[in-house]
Amino acid sequence: MRGVVFDGKRVEVVDDLDVREPGPGEVRVAVAAAGLCHSDLSVVDGTIPFPAPVVLGHEGAGVVDAVGAGVTHVRPGDHVALSTLANCGTCADCDRGRPTMCRRAIGRPERPFTRGAEPVFQFAANSAFAERTVVKAVQAVRIPDDIPLPSAALIGCGVLTGVGAVLNRAHVDRGESVLVIGAGGIGLNVIQGARIAGATRIVAVDANPEKEAVARQFGATHFLTSVEDAREVVPTGVDHAFECVGRVELIRQAIDLLDRRGQAVLLGVPAATAEASFRVSSLYLDKAILGCRYGSSRPQRDIALYAELYREGRLLLDELVTATYPVEDFAKAAQDAAQGRVARAVLTF
Repeated sequence: MRGVVFDGKRVEVVDDLDVREPGPGEVRVAVAAAGLCHSDLSVVDGTIPFPAPVVLGHEGAGVVDAVGAGVTHVRPGDHVALSTLANCGTCADCDRGRPTMCRRAIGRPERPFTRGAEPVFQFAANSAFAERTVVKAVQAVRIPDDIPLPSAALIGCGVLTGVGAVLNRAHVDRGESVLVIGAGGIGLNVIQGARIAGATRIVAVDANPEKEAVARQFGATHFLTSVEDAREVVPTGVDHAFECVGRVELIRQAIDLLDRRGQAVLLGVPAATAEASFRVSSLYLDKAILGCRYGSSRPQRDIALYAELYREGRLLLDELVTATYPVEDFAKAAQDAAQGRVARAVLTF
């Protein structure tokens, strides 16, 4: 079968990939579409260290192909969106409703694929850039059949991360102000999450002026091309600042733009060894800096919620899919994504 494999030096679209049968508590999914996230590109450029060879992709949707023993919540033929959280479901954090903190879901790459005789790693417990993948049952979330799969694919990372950061981590409330640095796939979902939460002032910042129209479509009330101009819009600062790019200087600017009791939420992914600085005295007015993993999501609950919001017209998905590419055109999709020419590139099988 076809898949996108990174061997540690280069990326190749191959057609000789195999995936094993699902075991107990697992689901095999025929992937229909997968979004190309910057995290996939970060594996290739070394920003995210990961063992190779690896099948890339972690934002996908498809149709259940087979289920292992004990799986009852989905069956072959069901449409599903895929989560990256291979959480155990039984530890204290899972029991508290914090699956993103489950230690079984962090840093334990499996190798369900083979190429020839060589095992191939799975990225983010998902590897959606393959015609079929095997995931834990908890990662396959059933969605209504009337949601287009290229749109549904984006729920599993961009929407869970961006909207989840607003609703689950920051708990943005009605009437509050929000600054979003970076209007890419994650940033746009932060923007629409803030709109859904009822924020009244949503300031989007992106160096590319061509992103203004889509940022406003998703809910931005203001658009700037430089963070330095933000004080003109929010003189006393903002209640919530979301850094969605992954640059330490932008993290500092997000912190500096907080109003009293404001909080900065870090979503961008800088290099693993990157360090950021801030003025300690600037935090004493009850300000906070929050990390956020995967939108602090509970995928089985949240994906169903976002699917329903989409069906009600309150959450935008189709508008995120700015370009689709057959998997063979991965290089073109990656180039367009890296250069910011698309909000989200979607690979199709």
